[in-house]
Amino acid sequence: MPSAKVYEKIALVASEGAEAQAALKRLAHRYGNIPAKSADAIVALGGDGFMLETLHKYMRDRIPIYGMNRGSVGFLMNEYSEDDLSKRIAGAELSRIHPLKMTAHTRDGAVFEGLAINEVSLFRQTYQAAKLRISVDGKVRLGELACDGVLVATPAGSTAYNLSAHGPILPIDAPLLALTPISPFRPRRWRGALLPNAAHIAIDVLEADKRPVSAVADNSETRLVTRVEIQQAAEIDLFMMFDPGHSLDERILSEQFLY
Repeated sequence: MPSAKVYEKIALVASEGAEAQAALKRLAHRYGNIPAKSADAIVALGGDGFMLETLHKYMRDRIPIYGMNRGSVGFLMNEYSEDDLSKRIAGAELSRIHPLKMTAHTRDGAVFEGLAINEVSLFRQTYQAAKLRISVDGKVRLGELACDGVLVATPAGSTAYNLSAHGPILPIDAPLLALTPISPFRPRRWRGALLPNAAHIAIDVLEADKRPVSAVADNSETRLVTRVEIQQAAEIDLFMMFDPGHSLDERILSEQFLY
C-alpha cells in the first residue's frame, strides 16, 4: 500500500463544471500542478461521478486519490478547502478497494470485458421483463428471476444504485458483494443475497431473443447479452484518501442511521 506519510508531488484534476474549474485554477496557482502519472497523489475536484471517472482513468497506476467536493453529490469526496492542502493529504486515511471484472457474452458471439468500481448491472432493454438464471461458483442458485434487472455491488458501491434498489449497505472492509434484484416480479419475495467477495457469479439471460438484456459495468454498456460473468478483480488495488474521522468506512456506517 502506498505510504500515507509523504506526498511531495501533487496533481490536480477537475470535472468540467464551472465550480470545479475555478477551484482548479486557484489551487494550481497556490500549490502548483504536475502531470498525474508522475504524482504521489491526485486531488480530484468534482462530485462522485468525477471521482469514479478519475479512479477508472488511473485504475492500474496505484496512485492515491484525494477528492474534494465541487459537484452536486459528494459521498466519496472530502469537504472542499483551499487551506493546508498538503497537510490534509499527508494526514489522510487510505481506503483500499477492488473493482469488479465483468465478462459479457453477446448474441452474436462477441465477448466484452469491463471493470466496475460501484456495480455491474443487468437491465431489460424492452417493455418485457427480463428472465435471468443466477449461478454462484458453478451452482445454480436461482433458476429463473423475472425482473427489470439485477446488480452486483461492491462495498464502495453499496450506497449508490444498490441502495436505491433496496440493497444492503456494506462496510468498506467487508469481504462481501451485494447481489440485488431490480424490481423483481417473480419470485416476488426474493430480495437478493450477500456473497463472498471471492465468488464467481454467472447470470444467464433466458429467452434472450424475445427479452433482450444489456449489461453495464459502471458506465460501460454492452447490449444484447446472453451471459454475464462477474468476479472481483483482486489484483487491482485502488486507493482513496479521506480526512481523519471521515473515512469511507465512517461514511458507510453513518449512512445506515439516516432517516
